[in-house]
Amino acid sequence: MTDVLPLKVRELTVRFAGLTALDAIGFTVAPGTVHAVIGPNGAGKSTCFNVLSGVYRATEGSVHLGDQELTGLPPHRIAGLGVARIFQNLALPPRTTVADSLLLGRHRLTRSGFLAAGLRLPSAVREEREHRERVREIAEFVGIADQLDTPTGALPYGQQKLAELARALCMEPRVLLLDEPVAGMTADERRRTAAVIAGVRDSLGISIVLVEHDMGVVMRLADEVTVLDFGRRIAGGSPDRVQNDPAVIQAYLGAPADDDTEGEATA
Repeated sequence: MTDVLPLKVRELTVRFAGLTALDAIGFTVAPGTVHAVIGPNGAGKSTCFNVLSGVYRATEGSVHLGDQELTGLPPHRIAGLGVARIFQNLALPPRTTVADSLLLGRHRLTRSGFLAAGLRLPSAVREEREHRERVREIAEFVGIADQLDTPTGALPYGQQKLAELARALCMEPRVLLLDEPVAGMTADERRRTAAVIAGVRDSLGISIVLVEHDMGVVMRLADEVTVLDFGRRIAGGSPDRVQNDPAVIQAYLGAPADDDTEGEATA
């Protein structure tokens, strides 16, 4: 695994035609931790993810992975530096086998040129064999090794989401951006996926930035939480601290900050 570096977000601001979607937010994702970004609908979570992955450009502020600045780089450059993203909606080719879908995640690590691969030169054949072995290892890690020959579209929804996670891991990322990874899953699928995500942090040491509406999953997985509301950072810290923060309770429940409901919210 490549050395994991801190992801540092500083004074990040995004404006669209005068509308401020993110207002000078900042946080640091420590190496090998899960950092959750939460907030009500419209808080700016997706905008934040889109800047981190290069889909949107920041109006002001910066994003650094270690000493490398990511601000303004296109998505393929950011991915090449070790930032992988899983979107909320499924994006797997449905007729392609799980093995070949995961192999797509190895593309940035492939050294053989098009001609060498097309001619099946020994170096290209050897490299493909090594990549397929790594695909099998990662599929085993997330629990879908027995489905490698299955078309991805034939998998149950929960396993398709795991396959997307596996494809991102095949990129050998330093940072993994997970956009609602358990959305739409059954309770059993949520528990299984949460266990895999915890394993990614604990066994592989990969840093994770997590956006998720299931607060049970957030509170179990997150080492640190950043809370956004109307594009501003209103709280941050450990899950226990955040879920009892009066500003967070007000943002989620609409209760006054000094209301007696403090401490009853699940953030």
